[in-house]
Amino acid sequence: MADGEANVGSQAKNADLGARVVSAIVMVVIAGIALMLGSWVWLAFVALVALAALWEWNGLVKGAGRSPASEVLWVFFGVIYIGVAALGMVQLRALYLPIFFAAGFIVPIIAVDVGAYFMGRALGGPKIAPRISPSKTWAGLAGGILGASIVYLVVGYNWADSYFVSNEGVFGWKSVVGALILGTVVAVLAQAGDFFESWMKRRAGLKDSGRLIPGHGGVLDRVDGLIAVFFVLTLTRNLL
Repeated sequence: MADGEANVGSQAKNADLGARVVSAIVMVVIAGIALMLGSWVWLAFVALVALAALWEWNGLVKGAGRSPASEVLWVFFGVIYIGVAALGMVQLRALYLPIFFAAGFIVPIIAVDVGAYFMGRALGGPKIAPRISPSKTWAGLAGGILGASIVYLVVGYNWADSYFVSNEGVFGWKSVVGALILGTVVAVLAQAGDFFESWMKRRAGLKDSGRLIPGHGGVLDRVDGLIAVFFVLTLTRNLL
């Protein structure tokens, strides 16, 4: 009986893994096509993702059982939070070619998730905030920082006009320090966005923000770190 239950659990995990892989491939292909085409295609793609994320945000707000006045404020904040991030994605894509936009702004955030996942699973250790997100560890954060920093090192090494090259035009120790600083900032912001959404889900008593993406939960579950990074980046660019 125990073996049968174990087999069922293993099969369920394998089925879920298959759905996650297929969904991830589909998401990457769609996002990649929109990014390459740019113009109104990228604008429409970002707008659809933002609307889906905002819809799920509103569901989390309602599920938290807040007062009517508090609910209105949280919905308003969601519009600002997600809207500013979406605006930044459109603005920056208009300024950079697809490869530079992806390498400088999208891939590092993905690298944070990948690095955090693998190093967190490999090393485990103390949790950052177990009451909010039991699976997040300090080792995972270190992995996220490492992942983003490696991306920025590669970007800086391959493109001499990047921010990660010293004034002398030479890729040296200053470039490494710059990449580590940027990697740390991006990783901390992305993880903060993840924790923020996890806190909202706990308040609403939900495991996922939605069920739109098979094996991945909701749209907000997938872009929470992206939104946090682009929200801060957009405010910094436009206000400072």
